Amino acid sequence: MIVLGIETSCDETGVALVEDGGADGSRRIVSERLFSQLEAHAAYGGVVPEIAARAHVEKLDRLIEAVMDEAGLDFPGLDGIAVTAGPGLIGGLIVGLVTAKAIAAVHGLPFVAVNHLEAHALTARLTDGVAFPYLLLLVSGGHAQLLDVRGVGRYRRLGATIDDAVGEAFDKVAKMLGLGYPGGPAVERAAVGGDATRFALPRPMCQRPGCDFSFSGLKTAVRQAILDLGAEATQPRTVADLCASFQEAVADCLVDRTRHALVAHPNRRRLVVAGGVAANAVIGARLRALADGAGVTLSVPPARLCTDNGVMVAWAGIERLRTGLIDGLDAPARARWPLDAAAEPLPGAGVKA
Repeated sequence: MIVLGIETSCDETGVALVEDGGADGSRRIVSERLFSQLEAHAAYGGVVPEIAARAHVEKLDRLIEAVMDEAGLDFPGLDGIAVTAGPGLIGGLIVGLVTAKAIAAVHGLPFVAVNHLEAHALTARLTDGVAFPYLLLLVSGGHAQLLDVRGVGRYRRLGATIDDAVGEAFDKVAKMLGLGYPGGPAVERAAVGGDATRFALPRPMCQRPGCDFSFSGLKTAVRQAILDLGAEATQPRTVADLCASFQEAVADCLVDRTRHALVAHPNRRRLVVAGGVAANAVIGARLRALADGAGVTLSVPPARLCTDNGVMVAWAGIERLRTGLIDGLDAPARARWPLDAAAEPLPGAGVKA
C-alpha cells in the first residue's frame, strides 16, 4: 500500500509518499518534500495565518509534482490520498483539503481526512514499529497532552494543558528575551552553558494529582524576572541563565506529569514522545531518564518527523485505510479536533497555535 500525504495545518507545507509492505512488516518513505515558512513569519514573532495559507497555495502543487516524479508514479498507482483536516489554521487546512479532494475525485482514490494529533501519535509505529497500546506525550507549539493510545482511532486523554502549550511558552519566552522565532531552538541554543539553578522559577501543577499541564504561570515568572533585572536582562550571561532555568522548569513539569501517567497505567511498557518540543536535548534526556527508571521503553521519532511533515500524514492514512476507515469528500476543515472526543474540553487542548 502506498499513500500520498499532505500537511498544511500551520506554517509547513509537507508532502510525502509512504509505502507499507503489509504482512512482511516493511515500511519505507518513498519520497518527501517540506517547505518551511519560518523566514516569512520570523519578522512577526509567530505564524500569520494569511501568509501561511498563501504560501501553501503557491508551493503545494509543485511539491506534490516533485514527490510523484521522484517516485516515478502516477496518481492511479496510489492506494489513497491522506491530508490533515485539523486541528489547525483554517485557511491552510482548506488549501490541503481542496487539493487532496480534487486528486481523489479525479482519479477515484480513497480519501482520508487525518487528525493532525493522530498523525503525531502514530509516527512511532512507522519509525520504530511500536505496538499498541502505549502512552503518548505530545508536546509542540500548539499541544501539550498525555494520551493513552489503544489503537487506530482509539485514544483516551489523560491530561492536557489548561493554558499555554509547551512550544507556545518557549516562543513567548524567546520573544521576551529578543531571541527570535521559532522560540524552542532559540531558547535551547541560548541556554547552553547557562546556570539552570540561578532563577527559582515555579513548576506549575507539579506534585498535584492527575496529568494536566500549565505553563502560563511559568512564562509570567520569566517576564517578572526580566522586569526585575532591568538592563541586566540583556546581558548574555543572564539570558543564558534565564533560558537554562526556564528549560529546566519545563523539563521538571513534563517529567512530573508523565510520571503520573506511568503510575496510573503501570501496564503500559512503552512511552512515545512526539511533537517539535521532543527535539529539545535537555527535555529528551530527562524523559529518557524517567523511562529508564520506570523500566519503560522510550520511543522518539527522528526530529524531522516530530515537527509537522507529510510523512506522518501519509502513514496515518495507511493506518486508517488498513482498518477500513475511509472519509467522504465532504470532510470539513476543523480548527479544533480533539483525539478523545469524550474528554472535557480544555482551553489549551486540541488547537494548533
